Amino acid sequence: MDNELILALEGRIEVLLESYASMKMENLRLAEENAKLKSDRDTVRSRVDGLLKKLENI
Repeated sequence: MDNELILALEGRIEVLLESYASMKMENLRLAEENAKLKSDRDTVRSRVDGLLKKLENI
């Protein structure tokens, strides 16, 4: 009986570790995507600011 309990616990721990690894990878992917989106936003903001300055001079 104890052996079955230990095997069941080991199985659950393995599932938890796999889930943790998967979530960690997803978190890294989302962090990279977020950084890219922030960079893109800054680029667009800079371009819009440049266009607005040109329009002010017209």
